[in-house]
Amino acid sequence: MELILATNNQNKLREIRGILADTDIKVISQREAGIWLDVDETGTTFAENAALKAEAIFEEAKLRGMESWVLADDSGLSVDALNGEPGVYSHRWAGEDATDADRCAKLLDAMRDVPDGKRSAHFACVMCLIAPDGQKHLFEGKVAGEILHEARGENGFGYDPVFGFQGRSFAEIPAEEKNAVSHRHNALVQAAAMLRETANAD
Repeated sequence: MELILATNNQNKLREIRGILADTDIKVISQREAGIWLDVDETGTTFAENAALKAEAIFEEAKLRGMESWVLADDSGLSVDALNGEPGVYSHRWAGEDATDADRCAKLLDAMRDVPDGKRSAHFACVMCLIAPDGQKHLFEGKVAGEILHEARGENGFGYDPVFGFQGRSFAEIPAEEKNAVSHRHNALVQAAAMLRETANAD
């Protein structure tokens, strides 16, 4: 079974391949599928953006005669003290050309005066899975934690260095350990269950 991941983000690709490593599902990026498409994320929710990306890649794959499953995700960090920001705008919150370090720095600055006990946050991920027959399915995963007072760790990406989880930042946790608890994992295990069920039925 082939699964086109509607992204060229190598970090996401590596994480999702790692989570699906115990299956026979071949995960390829949209570029590896020969699809050069940049989908505008104009939705106001994670679900809307995930669906926009999945549908666009699915239609392009269908035009090329491909009968693959397509998976897209949209994810972000929601901070309670910031009324849920950066939320769906997590990637663009510090500017279109911002680096991960820029995003973390902006968040730490925004949280500078927020005391311990009020720094709660969660990562959320919504995945949109489209079957070869066009049926669409949505899955949501979350992981709760807190915003640290400084960036820590060298692993991970995005806001991982400033997201505290059980005494460590997400960037201090080895990839395989993070993959077992992440918001992306929690959404993907639901999607993978459907993929496995379909693969076993074939």
